[in-house]
Amino acid sequence: MIILTGIITVPAWGQGTLSVEVTNIKAATGSIRVALFDSEKDFLEKPLHGKVVKALQNKVVVHFENLPAGDFAISVIHDENENGDLDSNIMGIPKEGFGFGNDAMGMFGPPSFEKAKIKWDGKEKKVGVKLKYM
Repeated sequence: MIILTGIITVPAWGQGTLSVEVTNIKAATGSIRVALFDSEKDFLEKPLHGKVVKALQNKVVVHFENLPAGDFAISVIHDENENGDLDSNIMGIPKEGFGFGNDAMGMFGPPSFEKAKIKWDGKEKKVGVKLKYM
């Protein structure tokens, strides 16, 4: 008699909260958009998770719960006119505030996924993102 046993793998879902504290918000107008990306391929194109909150002067904290453990790159924009996009001028320079995990910056454009990612172990964690305005 042969008995087959299978192993079912389930992602390690976090029991804690990942809190993203967004600082240096210049005005309480529009909204703050926080996005989490889990791969280089999808970075800045297709977020795994995202939240939109009302902008407050100086800072807001956005909470993500029930995330699987793993690496997440963070992107934040201050969507002052609430059109859903990071507006830029004809040279491609952002006209609204923006920031990334680890306060990463790119040379001519956004940073890489690797520079903007944080490690999430599923436990309570608070990370900061300081907005930049050009």
